[in-house]
Amino acid sequence: MNNIIKEIEAEQLKESVSDFNVGDTVKVYGKIKEGNRERIQVFEGTVMKIQGGSNRATFTVRKNSNGIGVEKTWPLHSPNVEKVEIVRKGKVRRAKLNYLRNRVGKKAKVKELVK
Repeated sequence: MNNIIKEIEAEQLKESVSDFNVGDTVKVYGKIKEGNRERIQVFEGTVMKIQGGSNRATFTVRKNSNGIGVEKTWPLHSPNVEKVEIVRKGKVRRAKLNYLRNRVGKKAKVKELVK
């Protein structure tokens, strides 16, 4: 039974997934369906957390929009996520950046990783 589930999940995985981590600033190109039309909408923000595994993996992105924090969670292997583009790498020491929710302005930024 377990092997059957694994085979079904393996079919649903995307071939190419961008390699991003928590703290990175990313642009998520999501498909939006309005009536009978479909368009791409870009959501740019900081990756707060990545969780799950296999085809159930999700990631949460947070941005500040007109002074209000907006968070969205997407399934990593969803057909509604066109692509994830990395804008800049962040330097963090945590797996989940929940502390960013309480911060405003420059304090809500993540340092850039310089190599």
